[in-house]
Amino acid sequence: MTLPNSSRRLDGKVAIVTGAGSGFGYGIAKKFTEEGAKVIVAELSKESGEKAASELDAKFVLTDVTSRESWQSLLQATLDTYRQLDIVVNNAGTTYHNKPTGDVTDADFDMCMNVNVKSIYLSANVIVPYFEQNNRPGNFIQISSTAALRPRPGLTWYNASKAAVGIANKSMAVEYGPKNIRFNCVCPVVGSTGLTHLFLGKPDTEENRAGFVSTVPMGRPSTPSDIANACCYLASDEANFITGVNLEVDGGRCV
Repeated sequence: MTLPNSSRRLDGKVAIVTGAGSGFGYGIAKKFTEEGAKVIVAELSKESGEKAASELDAKFVLTDVTSRESWQSLLQATLDTYRQLDIVVNNAGTTYHNKPTGDVTDADFDMCMNVNVKSIYLSANVIVPYFEQNNRPGNFIQISSTAALRPRPGLTWYNASKAAVGIANKSMAVEYGPKNIRFNCVCPVVGSTGLTHLFLGKPDTEENRAGFVSTVPMGRPSTPSDIANACCYLASDEANFITGVNLEVDGGRCV
């Protein structure tokens, strides 16, 4: 149900959501539009990005989050379309197939670090100056993982990439707090997305997820709505004194 305009929590805000063509990213973009934000669907897949943007009445921008030039074009497209930017949700991420750490390849490692960590570096390096030069509050939300806090075996370098995101996030929160630019992480427990079969190391079925889900006290995986609701809070003015946190959306997994 769409809330009345007067009570929508993100009215007047413009948000970039990376990887918004599916999974958590689509859920976040959907929630943001329902709450009044103008959303840029930043997606590497042209097909899923265009479909999501059409469904959400958003703008699609083809984006490679590992490319500085792509981030520069994304910022410019956002400003050309909406004349402002308020929120960046770094949702795009990847992993390799769950396997012994000794079997991880250079390509696996580079992929995780480039998509999961370099993208955060580039987003801040390109977009923070926009907030600084225009004396605007800024809001970065990184989709991290419970893997950064309670790592599981078989995903060592994925875990390490998300831990790096968490530390970088805290560091930037402290550095840019005086300029009212906030940085927060949301840490989902396993859900059912396009990456779940890689985390599991086998097909994403209810039976195969059971081992992961058994470690969640509340007894279920996370959903796109769970993650979107947390992001909406952090993106809203209700959270304007919240920065540098790892918000666990995990049904108690990290307790």
